[in-house]
Amino acid sequence: MRNLTLLTSAVLLMTCTSTKHITKTYTIEGGQFLLTEISTDPSYGLSEKKPVEVGGVEKREGPLNERRYLNALAGPNGEKVSYYRARSCRGIKSKNGLMGVAILDDYKVTWEGSKNTVSIYINMYDYGELKAPVGFTV
Repeated sequence: MRNLTLLTSAVLLMTCTSTKHITKTYTIEGGQFLLTEISTDPSYGLSEKKPVEVGGVEKREGPLNERRYLNALAGPNGEKVSYYRARSCRGIKSKNGLMGVAILDDYKVTWEGSKNTVSIYINMYDYGELKAPVGFTV
């Protein structure tokens, strides 16, 4: 019985090792990230396969970073956007996520005069280059 307990403990220690978190500093102005370009990739941020990577979870700033990003976006003609988090959805592989998985947040974004909402998928576990999705301005 003692050998089984030692073996179980050893396996748990090997599988529960911590992963190194990659951090990055983004420029913040007025409580929002300073975005300078619009993506040319039509799926950037608009697909679960290519989410916006705002990071921050290791500093407990993940949700704040999501809002900092969304607050930096504008509609196609510079309109102020409004948004809400609709759901957390399917996870993707991540070195920084829980047990190797980052759960994405799906934000519904709209602006005055728009007829529909747009889903923007955000990953707060990993860092990447921040840009506005196609159809938005900064």
